[in-house]
Amino acid sequence: MRVQAYAAQEAGGPLRPYEYDNGPLGANEVDVRVTHGGICHTDVSLIDDEFGVSRYPLVAGHEAIGVVHAVGDAVEGLSIGQRVGVGAIAGSCFHCEWCVSGLTNLCPSRDDTVLRGDRGAFAGHVRASDWRHVHPIPDAIPSEQAGPLLCAGTTVFSPLLVNGVRPTDRVAVVGIGGLGHLAIQFLAAWGCAVTAISTTPAKKADAEGFGATGFIASGEEGALRAAAGSFDFVLCTVSANLPWDDYVGLLRPQGTLCVVGVPEQPIALSPMSLLPAAKRVVGGIVGSAAHTRQMLDFAARHDIRPVVETYPVAEFEKALGRVREGSARYRAVVELG
Repeated sequence: MRVQAYAAQEAGGPLRPYEYDNGPLGANEVDVRVTHGGICHTDVSLIDDEFGVSRYPLVAGHEAIGVVHAVGDAVEGLSIGQRVGVGAIAGSCFHCEWCVSGLTNLCPSRDDTVLRGDRGAFAGHVRASDWRHVHPIPDAIPSEQAGPLLCAGTTVFSPLLVNGVRPTDRVAVVGIGGLGHLAIQFLAAWGCAVTAISTTPAKKADAEGFGATGFIASGEEGALRAAAGSFDFVLCTVSANLPWDDYVGLLRPQGTLCVVGVPEQPIALSPMSLLPAAKRVVGGIVGSAAHTRQMLDFAARHDIRPVVETYPVAEFEKALGRVREGSARYRAVVELG
């Protein structure tokens, strides 16, 4: 099948029409006709080759919503025309120790959609390498809001399950952006007392609208130290180099700091920040196939939605620019079909 896509031909270059042949459909594969594509900062980073791993021509995109166009002979539970999504992970082996235990997101051979080179989701069609990573979208979630849930949504939802966050916990979310505004909504619906932490005091009203009952302006002198020992769980969603000892200091004994943003510099801590009260610092990534489907169901039942800016395909570059400069509120989505 010939696929019409949008590719960058060089680092930082504009997206231009690009066509490739997807080849024959494998037994477990699914072709999805894409109607809406979310833009994540990772897409911009790959287009700009910030990580030094990009190959051009590059078709980015990993938050695709559309309808099933074709299925392989071994595909189960999906029908032609069904509304579905393909997110950050489009396949895994399903036979390694991680897959058989349900942790498909830790599969060493997983198919990361955005790292495929010229086979990403900024296209008229995207192919999932395994049907179990193609997620039916609940009727309650509009297509323009579903895409960001498949990356940002599952990235902040899965740590709640993995780290055993309880409804009785006091939690904090660092950063009120594309990830953070969803994390606040999930945690509030989970039953937690949620405090938002931001360098931007003007975001307090937004944070409260998303469900936060507390707010810390981290740029104010002494604000973090004043909240020391307050939280059971702190979810850091920003890609910034922070004073990590102060953030670990926010934790109660045996509390957890979970980092899902990607700081440019190493995370450095004093041993005495961790050891005396048995605190933990852990990383988080996009959820497994099972966690992603649980997230979609939870979002549908609790009316959790990303705030999105929607753009026609003719304004693709404008949408990318909004994400690149960090001004999108709070996710950008392009109508692709």
